[in-house]
Amino acid sequence: MNRVKKSTFSLLFILKKSKLLKNGEAPICLRITVQGQTAEVMVKRSISVHLWNQAKECSNGKQYKDKELNHYLETIKAKFYQIHRELEIDRKFVKANAVRDRYNGKDESSKTLTDVYREHNRKCRQNSGAFQYEDDTALCQSFGQFHYEGYGERGAGFLKHLSF
Repeated sequence: MNRVKKSTFSLLFILKKSKLLKNGEAPICLRITVQGQTAEVMVKRSISVHLWNQAKECSNGKQYKDKELNHYLETIKAKFYQIHRELEIDRKFVKANAVRDRYNGKDESSKTLTDVYREHNRKCRQNSGAFQYEDDTALCQSFGQFHYEGYGERGAGFLKHLSF
């Protein structure tokens, strides 16, 4: 009987004590290990070194912010286990970097709205030669350009011009 070899997978929250912030706190990092290969993700949270319990991988503090931090870390850990499970179900070769990239939205399965339109247009051209959504692709791109500059006159009419 052929068995699919199951990969070893572990997560470990650690403090980056060598990179202390100006307020004296250390940033929290998640180390992902798959089959001995490691990758790290900064979780964008920090904590005072004396409040960190490395054995439990959480804060020892009793304040609300400490409990909120612990809950946030558990949520991140659950998300990483879910990503690992999805990669195994998809029968993809699971690597630490692949898990990290999927979490950061940099894997091959993540697409922008413009990418979806381009793919749709390509399929329409192959099937019927229709180009009815070309203008929508351009509108999506222009929306992305002015989105961060605020909604000007261009933004007001954007949604009116989309055809669905």
